[in-house]
Amino acid sequence: MTLVQSAVAAESARTARTGFWAGFAFQRRLQLLGLVLADIASASVAFWLAYNLRYTFEFGGDVPGESSVSPDAYALFWLVFVFVWLLHSHSRGTYELARGWAVASEAISILGTTAIATMAVFAVVSVLHATASSRLMLVYVWVLAFLLGVSGRLILRSAFSRLYQAGYGTERVIVVGSHRLAHMMMQLLAQQSHLGYRVLGFVDDETQTDFGRFRALGSVHQLPGLINALDVNRVIVALPANRHSEALWVLDHCRKDGVSLSMVPDLFELRLRHLDLDTVGGIPVFRMRESALEGWNFIVKRCLDVVTSAALVVGLLPLFALIAIAIKLDSPGPVLFRQVRLGKGGVPFICYKFRSMRDRAEDEIEQLMQHNEADGPIFKIRSDPRLTRSGRIIRRASLDELPQLWNVIRGDMSLVGPRPPIPAEVERYEEWHRRRLEVMPGITGLWQVSGRSELSFDEMVTLDIYYIENWSLSLDLQILTRTIPAVTAASGAF
Repeated sequence: MTLVQSAVAAESARTARTGFWAGFAFQRRLQLLGLVLADIASASVAFWLAYNLRYTFEFGGDVPGESSVSPDAYALFWLVFVFVWLLHSHSRGTYELARGWAVASEAISILGTTAIATMAVFAVVSVLHATASSRLMLVYVWVLAFLLGVSGRLILRSAFSRLYQAGYGTERVIVVGSHRLAHMMMQLLAQQSHLGYRVLGFVDDETQTDFGRFRALGSVHQLPGLINALDVNRVIVALPANRHSEALWVLDHCRKDGVSLSMVPDLFELRLRHLDLDTVGGIPVFRMRESALEGWNFIVKRCLDVVTSAALVVGLLPLFALIAIAIKLDSPGPVLFRQVRLGKGGVPFICYKFRSMRDRAEDEIEQLMQHNEADGPIFKIRSDPRLTRSGRIIRRASLDELPQLWNVIRGDMSLVGPRPPIPAEVERYEEWHRRRLEVMPGITGLWQVSGRSELSFDEMVTLDIYYIENWSLSLDLQILTRTIPAVTAASGAF
């Protein structure tokens, strides 16, 4: 049996098991219907709760002259609210069913959508001079619709995530390419099963060797046959910049076959996104934009860092005390581990962590170097013999990182950013690796929520560069939100 035949047989068995979910187009329509119904339900419940808060319980003060208003009097305003919500969500692409857990981004979008819907209702009330015109009730509607809308989306996406992880409704994916970017994409998609992608393998003209669990399916020009044979839903192109002709060929065939296509930009293309076209004497020239982490953006990020870190330090003081006592009772040595790390621009600073290893453990690195499980300049051992009993627990839960909140308050680090390197690591950097030193290092980052220690060093740096090039407050909030389940699951933590 050939490779393609065996793959087809496996997919047929999987299709039989998934039943009605086997129809990918039907599954996407079901998702869309679920999102729309969730928003309608959120708006309806918000109006019902707001009406009872204002008129039944008179929350917010007496309502003289309005106590006899029937709920039916708000039916028109409910229709306007729902219509504007759905229309605005559709226009912003909220219903395009993007995969992932962009909780912060989705919450911001729902906040804006419900605000616009509420303003539309206010406008209708003003025009019609309606008797049912409690402004306080409409404010309640806005707040409740936002909270219920976010909750509904989370519940719905959680349900679909569980189905994805069980193998139902997943997108069957082939990756085009076998270089660093392709490897990173395959690993990230495999590690994050809640996204609903199933990597069947990869195609590339330059290698026919399997990459770990990912199978080499053939050359790029075999892709059209593989798409039909394996019933592929999506093709992800992860080719270097010097192979654009192949990428265009794949794009044409995916369009003909009706297959979704995604393209992973290489580092050069990421930089081009931050160029503006200008002219000098009629000659077009590219002008580099200001870094996203400069000026007011930096001030906003710094304010978020200081306020959040200070609040966490105060709130977690009892936990700090418990960890300190456990470390002291477990092994001799200081509670805090101090190490020189390099921050923005390569400036050294003292990084603080709870000690998770026996005292003077750094002196043993040379003896353990032969057991190093990390590639590149990083030293990592999955079952490090230097860990103490308490150290294994706090390292697994990433509690050893908590003292770095003091580094954030001092201005050495940020809550979100690249991993802070030690000087010995930086000495072994390639030139492109040094880009991660352009911003303050972070306690967490894209590397933390995308595999942690399971990632190769080059994959970690690629994610750091993506973060630097595409920073936004929304991205920071997304990473902070995703850090909680990543730490709870302890995936890739060692």
